[in-house]
Amino acid sequence: MVNKNRMNRVAAAMAAAALMSVAAPAATAQAAVVTPRIDLKVLVVDDGGSSVGAITAQLKDTGVPFTRIDLAAAGRPVINAAFLSDTVDGRPRAKFQGVVLPNENPFGAGSAEMAALTAYETTYGIRQVDAYTWAHPGVGLEYTDNGGYSGQLDGTQAAVTAAGKTGPFAYLGGQVTFEDNSTLVPESYGFMGKPRPGYTSYVDAPVAGGRASLVGEYTHDGRSELVVTFGYNQHQQQFRLLARGIVEWLTQGVHLGQERNYFAVHVDDVFAPDARWNKELNCTPGDYACAGGEGKESTIRMTAADAQYAAQWQTSKSFKLDMLFNAGAGEEWKAENGNADALTAQLVADRAKYRWMNHTYTHPFLGCVQDTTTVPWTCTKNAQGAINWMSRAEISAQIRDNNNWAASKGITTDRTELVTGEHSGLKTLPQMAQDNPNLAGALADNGVKWAGSDNSREPAQRAVGAALTVPRHPMNVYYNTGTNAEMADEYNWIYTSRADGGSGVCEDNPATSTCLPAPLNTATGYVDYIVPAEARTALRHVLANDPRPHYVHQSNLAEDRTLYPVLNQVLDTYRSLYAPSAPIVNPSMRESGVEFQRRAAWDKAIAAGQVTAYKIGKDVVVKAPSGVVAPVTAPNGTKKQMLLGTTDFGTAYAGARSAWTAPELLQSAVTLKLL
Repeated sequence: MVNKNRMNRVAAAMAAAALMSVAAPAATAQAAVVTPRIDLKVLVVDDGGSSVGAITAQLKDTGVPFTRIDLAAAGRPVINAAFLSDTVDGRPRAKFQGVVLPNENPFGAGSAEMAALTAYETTYGIRQVDAYTWAHPGVGLEYTDNGGYSGQLDGTQAAVTAAGKTGPFAYLGGQVTFEDNSTLVPESYGFMGKPRPGYTSYVDAPVAGGRASLVGEYTHDGRSELVVTFGYNQHQQQFRLLARGIVEWLTQGVHLGQERNYFAVHVDDVFAPDARWNKELNCTPGDYACAGGEGKESTIRMTAADAQYAAQWQTSKSFKLDMLFNAGAGEEWKAENGNADALTAQLVADRAKYRWMNHTYTHPFLGCVQDTTTVPWTCTKNAQGAINWMSRAEISAQIRDNNNWAASKGITTDRTELVTGEHSGLKTLPQMAQDNPNLAGALADNGVKWAGSDNSREPAQRAVGAALTVPRHPMNVYYNTGTNAEMADEYNWIYTSRADGGSGVCEDNPATSTCLPAPLNTATGYVDYIVPAEARTALRHVLANDPRPHYVHQSNLAEDRTLYPVLNQVLDTYRSLYAPSAPIVNPSMRESGVEFQRRAAWDKAIAAGQVTAYKIGKDVVVKAPSGVVAPVTAPNGTKKQMLLGTTDFGTAYAGARSAWTAPELLQSAVTLKLL
């Protein structure tokens, strides 16, 4: 008789064994393919060179967290497996999503640190940027004596290849011209090599008999390196054009931080006249400290035709100017000129075509009460020795009256924005070591949250009571000139030596100013020299993720209309360099202020180690302190997890999606779903 219980036990054991034989390999396979966590941070190994410094600046300026290892520092961390990776909650973790090295191996042959990096990159699929190296087979290139080139690159007309246009540099229009600002000074040096198997060129340039690579991807041994074979610094245009793509390639398109190309132009003193430079006196009669200028005053003011031209120019360039107005000064001019003002009538008629901003009613100095009988001027004091300040009521009236005038004319303003005349009321060294103590209260009285400041004096945002400053770049197109010849004459006075008839200021301040080798021709110097120089400076700001507005004056839109050649060159050059996917962003001052505010909070959180961000497969998680919004960039198609369902993440720019983002209601972290 068969023992059924025994048979059942045997059958059960056999079934269990069968299940184990099936389940065990599956469990092993699952363990083998556990998706690692990749932290959203970059490792920078720094040799002190300008190329690594440039990439580091790009990471910092765009909000990408990084850990910097100074190769020359005593006691620096050793780069080994434990430094690069570990395990979190039972899951392998790569601590860095990308590695920036000075070259393909800065540690030397046979280095244990390079071996650790190689193993790390292979295991986790981490990419490496070789910030500056030479063309040789070790980076996938032929030596330069085999169809390549090595030497000075100033003025080289490089271009993005077809692979670059469909890859990391798709946001560019195609041309990458190396700067050549002076024939006397070598500005760039590099190597161009022919690609070998495994190397894909992204940027190349002509050489004898064809083209050779300057930037490309070398894929080998399960690793990918972005190879750059020219030297650069963070300010040079060729780097600025490529910087975004270098970071996008390094991070595989997913990283903290974001970047835009900003350009806003504030036109100060609208409706008011500006004093004119006197070529004989080398000063400005009617302004402070112009000896012999009494009775020789002259002013520059736009006409109705100038206003019509401004509106037409905006349309032709698809660019909007910010009109910073002094209505009371305009009313005074009108009263002194037959009680008629065609300029104001034209600008008011075209009011919807511009952005308008309060510049105070009559443009007074809002700081201390000035004593201008001395050079330099000083602050007057009362009998007790205390500084006499413009009162809160007077400052408030200047803000309020200008707002009310605009409202009466149907001009829309953002009352949270204000730029005071000459940025007055803010501290002005050496005379005013502090803000007018009455300024903050007057700003609060009128709901002002954003106050324009001079970037040349105060490049950082700071608080003025409850308001925050917005630093503005002064453009080297002078307020007291209406013609090209006047511009060149004043420029000569400032930037030529005493021996050449100049002021010698450049000689006295060699650290901050450079003398011209010879005076400019006043008939041609503005267009031939000043315009290209100023356009280069402004474009450098545009390409540096810098949201600071630029400022000029209404006089620059009058007479010879000196501003337009500069703006035309900036806009036209930009649009020739970039694809339509990366348009210039033209922010309001409030938008610039908010950008600075968010960056400051983000940088503080990063420095304090309060941000956690990582990618696991197709999921990206970002955690930051409450109230801190995070800048995030991700590929097209990325979705943001909502409480229920998902929505498109961010806004499109330069071929990616990016935004300042925070958790949704009832969420503790931002979660993104990659396509």
